Amino acid sequence: MTRTMQYIAFYSVFFTLLWAMHLYVGLRLGRLYGCQNTWALISAFTLAALSFPAFSLLEKFNPTTFSMVLYGAASVWLGMVFLLLSILLVYEVLRLFMPLQSKTAAYGITGIAAALSIYGVVNALFLTVKTVDIPMPGLQKPIKIVQLSDIHVGTIHNSGFLTRIVDKTNALAPDLVLITGDLFDGIGPVTRHTVQPLAKIKTKTYFVIGNHERYDDMGKIQSILPDTGVEILRNRIVNFRDVQIVGVDAASRDGEKGNPVVGTLPIDRTRPSILMFHVPVGIEDAAKAGIKLQLSGHTHNGQLFPFTLFAKMLYGHVQGLYTINGMRLYVSPGTGTWGPPMRIGSSNEITLINLLPEH
Repeated sequence: MTRTMQYIAFYSVFFTLLWAMHLYVGLRLGRLYGCQNTWALISAFTLAALSFPAFSLLEKFNPTTFSMVLYGAASVWLGMVFLLLSILLVYEVLRLFMPLQSKTAAYGITGIAAALSIYGVVNALFLTVKTVDIPMPGLQKPIKIVQLSDIHVGTIHNSGFLTRIVDKTNALAPDLVLITGDLFDGIGPVTRHTVQPLAKIKTKTYFVIGNHERYDDMGKIQSILPDTGVEILRNRIVNFRDVQIVGVDAASRDGEKGNPVVGTLPIDRTRPSILMFHVPVGIEDAAKAGIKLQLSGHTHNGQLFPFTLFAKMLYGHVQGLYTINGMRLYVSPGTGTWGPPMRIGSSNEITLINLLPEH
């Protein structure tokens, strides 16, 4: 499937769900405010539903300052309408036990959604450093690793955000930096200038592609990243000290649950190994291949409540350290955001992994 067809398929499904959500929010909230003009509500919220996909496409294919502002506003609105939907659903249950005057309920729902939106935007500006100690059999000396994931460099997160990440990373003085996919968002222009901050990372850095790199121009990505010193691992193995660093591309098809590629690589089972694989799936495949530690991201830990609850239902392993079939898995909640530039119930994370010899 071509990238154009992928965009059409994705946005068709996405917009259908988005439109249904907007219609419910618009009609229900409109009624609470006392608006009786159904067609006006449908028209207004249909246009609102169109804003995010339309401005995403505009920003991708014809980026300007104006399109950037429109896309940013639509992204914030997307987050707010998710919150309005969630609060309305809670209200539908509560009103069965606590009758509220309609306009009072409407003001309360809108006010809570607005307050949470402001909190979510502010919270997403911060970068949290989380330290994790992971023992590894066969390791001779400790290794300090920084894992970055899901930065989504593009319109919302540009070179300024990337500079902050690099500065915090360097302050941790890692031996190695591993970027586990979705470095690029796929929306908005990405140039050599955008990724130039990566050149200031003071240690060896490896990167594997995630699903969003497939939505972008891989040729462009492969041409601009080498200038930063970041090395792309595409289904291959490199050695760092006494550890095998294994990089496997994210599956070309969204929803793939396995990792057949890892079993085809010449992994030495007698030596320590780290697999960089964007989506936290294919864990049995990795364990069978002799992998000792898999580093993943992708889930964003739901990013925005209540999706923080649904993420676990969808992926099972959404954040933190797990031990599965004798192999360890660490899932980053992401260093950036996708879509709404908000974090509610989750945080942007830079992960400091202390890899320790297992005694």
